[in-house]
Amino acid sequence: MSDPTHVNQLIHETSPYLLQHAHNPVEWRPWGEEALRKARQENKPILLSIGYSACHWCHVMAHESFEDEETARVMNEHFVNIKIDREERPDLDKIYQAAYQLLNGRGGGWPLNMFLTPDDHAPFMGITYMPKEPRYGMPAFKDLLLRLADYYHEHEHEVRQQNDRLLSVLQAGPSRQAKSGYALNPAPLREARAQLIASFDKSHGGLGQAPKFPHPTALEVLLRAWARPDEQDEEVARQAGELLTLTLRKMASGGIYDQLGGGFCRYSVDAQWMIPHFEKMLYDNGPLLALYGQAWRFSGELLYRRVIEETGDWAIREMQSPEGGYYSTLDADSEGEEGKFYVWTPDAVRDRLGPEEYAVFALRFGLDRPANFEGHWHLHVCRDLEEIAGQVGCDVQAVERRLAEARTRLLLARKERVWPGRDEKILTAWNGLMIRGMAIAGRYLERPDFVTSAERALDFIRARLWRDGRLLATCKDEQAHLAAYLDDYAFLIDGILELLQVRWRDGDLDFAIQLADVLLAHFQDSRKGGFYFTADDHEALIQRPKPVFDEALPCGNGLAAQVLFKLGHLLGSMPYLVAAERTLKWAWPNIEQMPTACSALTLALEDYFQPGQIIVLRGPAEELGSWRKYCAHDYVPSRLVLAIPNDAQTLPGLLAERPASPRPLAMVCSGGQCSAPIHSLEELQAYLSSA
Repeated sequence: MSDPTHVNQLIHETSPYLLQHAHNPVEWRPWGEEALRKARQENKPILLSIGYSACHWCHVMAHESFEDEETARVMNEHFVNIKIDREERPDLDKIYQAAYQLLNGRGGGWPLNMFLTPDDHAPFMGITYMPKEPRYGMPAFKDLLLRLADYYHEHEHEVRQQNDRLLSVLQAGPSRQAKSGYALNPAPLREARAQLIASFDKSHGGLGQAPKFPHPTALEVLLRAWARPDEQDEEVARQAGELLTLTLRKMASGGIYDQLGGGFCRYSVDAQWMIPHFEKMLYDNGPLLALYGQAWRFSGELLYRRVIEETGDWAIREMQSPEGGYYSTLDADSEGEEGKFYVWTPDAVRDRLGPEEYAVFALRFGLDRPANFEGHWHLHVCRDLEEIAGQVGCDVQAVERRLAEARTRLLLARKERVWPGRDEKILTAWNGLMIRGMAIAGRYLERPDFVTSAERALDFIRARLWRDGRLLATCKDEQAHLAAYLDDYAFLIDGILELLQVRWRDGDLDFAIQLADVLLAHFQDSRKGGFYFTADDHEALIQRPKPVFDEALPCGNGLAAQVLFKLGHLLGSMPYLVAAERTLKWAWPNIEQMPTACSALTLALEDYFQPGQIIVLRGPAEELGSWRKYCAHDYVPSRLVLAIPNDAQTLPGLLAERPASPRPLAMVCSGGQCSAPIHSLEELQAYLSSA
């Protein structure tokens, strides 16, 4: 453990990850002018170490090296040491992950340890986890530190030459220059679907082999292909539906899903979705909640509904603060062991259940099979209900009742364990993703508690993280700070638009418009199109990232284009529509050549070629419910429904031309044309069916 007698400059930070290192013997500093000035003055290279609180290998390296007195002595003598929480500073993480890939020819990860020159902060070496002693074919971390320090001082000229080349590549960015005279076309949509189908694991679902991540944005591409097939692509739609349902079913039945408490872990270490990396991230669960909600609404698969309800309940129970915002992560480790909170032994389960309950639970979740995780059993579905019913001699309904009772008892028993750490900082971008997920789940499942939960998170952000017309990125212990990023604005607008489809609330659409206006004023590349990750008044760094590819989160440029298309059509705002189209044109070479790496932008391209259907309902509030429920009931990805009561305050844009009405009426606009006002629900049903 860290020695409490050691105190470094991280002690004043709000990030739980940085505070985990505040008592290391390493003289850690937060990123800032004081640390950067020290490096310049002493001509010491910077050791920039990036991680996050729920990261298992970050903990391992901390315990092995950063808590070790001898390793710390070498670090303090030869480097200026800076710690970064990648969740608070995704700008720095994006820059130095890209640099790591350029330097090493492969993707990085966390912990990320980059060695920078002290004056220009350019990286000349990067490593991820490295052991304290020589192991796994790697040298000892301390030995590498000594060699790097010597190399920097003895070969500074070569280091500078390499840095010049690296900086030129970084500053050029990933997007290629589009050819003049080209036009956007829908070909990448077909190519994306074909590539995704070809790369699927046909046995277990998901993209590729182990380790296997959910990739909800890519799965949404397939869901849309399944939900509205092109007449020429009916076979593609069929395959998309089969692979999507296989994946959703396998994930829901696997160990990546918490079979007792709901919610998904970050990824599976195997191809079967059996054993996860046990950390639970808000940014995975928000999009997966939305995806399962949409897939349930389209398919009616009851398994999806159960997953949605359990995951939404988990988010409210374990991840929502008393003030309303959603927390960031649950750690992979508890009591110093990965997964200890989640795994079982047959005896521990038997002690909590009666014989009948244990019999069905053991068959369902494989307790009668060999241990699957370090001598313990991590729960995943092994047998279907019909097989279990046949083996124990009862009907399926009885099996379901016994399983439900067993799960309830074991969840209560699990609460008595030592919990994994929870990172209680509230991130604007991740809250936007969960607001969207809860709004979609609440709408399709008619769960008003989910909608209320999303409202509380939005109200928290507006009260605590919206200051002087700009967003802040993070809040912890009532301290909000750090200028927000592209993702914060785009993801939050997306969440607000989904909430507005469930209920109208004065002020929410105005807030979305304010956020969109900040995007155009401070993030837009007015010369080439698209949006930078940081604002024009952000701290100057060695690169101003301009994301084009999806990572663990959907690409901010893709989400920005999607929400600007929606707002543009809803309000009749050409600046929004033009900015969205220019984003696609800027990113076009990458969309065209690597559509599966640009799923968020590919979805925006689909929105461009299939403009959304906007349904605006006006009338007395008490009479609009059935109209809104009908219009927003089905999964129609291009449809945006707003039920605006007569007592709504001043409406923006084209909505101002949708007057109040003594009786409910609907106005439907699509593809640049609008219907005449529709005055009966039956007429509206007929119109939408024909459309």
